[in-house]
Amino acid sequence: MSSDPWGRVDETGTVYVRTADGEQVVGSWQAGSPEEALAYFERKYEGLVVEIGLLEKRVKTTDLSAKDAQTAIDHIREQVDAHHVVGDLDALRIRLDKLVETVGKRREERKQQRAKQSDEARHAKEALVTEAEELAQSDQWRAAGERLRALVDTWKGLPRLDRKSDDELWHRFSHARSAFSKRRKAHFAQLDAQREEARKTKERLVADAESLSGSTDWGPTAARYRELMAEWKAAGRAQREHEDDLWNRFRGAQDIFFAARSSVFAERDAEQGENLKLKEELAEEAEKLLPIGDLKATRAAFRSINERWEAIGHVPRDARPKVEGRMHAVERAIQEAEETEWRRTNPEARARAEGLTGQLQAAVDKLKGQIEQARAQGNNARADKLERELEGRQALLDQALKGLQEFGG
Repeated sequence: MSSDPWGRVDETGTVYVRTADGEQVVGSWQAGSPEEALAYFERKYEGLVVEIGLLEKRVKTTDLSAKDAQTAIDHIREQVDAHHVVGDLDALRIRLDKLVETVGKRREERKQQRAKQSDEARHAKEALVTEAEELAQSDQWRAAGERLRALVDTWKGLPRLDRKSDDELWHRFSHARSAFSKRRKAHFAQLDAQREEARKTKERLVADAESLSGSTDWGPTAARYRELMAEWKAAGRAQREHEDDLWNRFRGAQDIFFAARSSVFAERDAEQGENLKLKEELAEEAEKLLPIGDLKATRAAFRSINERWEAIGHVPRDARPKVEGRMHAVERAIQEAEETEWRRTNPEARARAEGLTGQLQAAVDKLKGQIEQARAQGNNARADKLERELEGRQALLDQALKGLQEFGG
């Protein structure tokens, strides 16, 4: 008979292994010596040790699922419980029990981790849905559309929830995208209609502008072009493929008209500039007539100057008031001289002035006598009243005497 600390072989070749529950039959050995039998079954035991070690390492260092780990443990435990090996089977059972405990902890950790990930995914998807529903009401069509596409990509990268929750959130998310797409489609359909209406309006404006491009009725046509431009701006934009072409035609028609007008105005401005020089020379010639000596000669000279003035065409508008003002000043001086001369040489006017002066002088003398009489009688109130009346008559008399002097009297 042969034995070691964990097993023995009896006389019949039966191999036993020692356990905490007593000896267990390992098997029968007839092919060789008892030592060889024990060595054989000890090698099988070492194989289990290696297998357990590898499983421990896989559980610790890999993502081996709890289910697969438990299956592997059960498989080894069956071999241990079958006790077809020689060695410390109780130690193996202890290691397997610890391994079961480790797998259980890992299972719980992963369960908690999955729960946490699921909760995070739920919050993330709820946030995506909330943002999508806000974007569904946006009028920032390009930015909101790009953001919604980005949200879809983010959604695809998140873990699925339970079917009911995931489907409910996806339904809201999808509905928000559909609502936005529907609103955007309606907006651009309306925009297309508006742009088509703008195109028709601008086609008409272009036709009007082109029909006016050859006009030489400068003022009214320029005003009409301003009206057309206001209508153009109010019409809104046409489709992109039409807008630039319509604008080039519209602007080109205006350019033809305004270029022609500018050419004519340039010639007119040059002519008016020459006219201004001539009128400034005549104004200077007229100003030399002052002060007036011989009224008749001055009047004749001014008439000659004025005839030449009238023969000259227009001057620039901004220069007109100044140069015309110089001529008007000379004309007023001549008119004032004529009025003075008329008053001086008019017999009827002189007679009327002399008669008025005589009447006023008589009234003044009469009032003076009445005042002296009232003072002598002690009637000062009447005297004061008469003196106030005298002041008014005296002022009229002084004015009449001044007018009489103008007649040379």
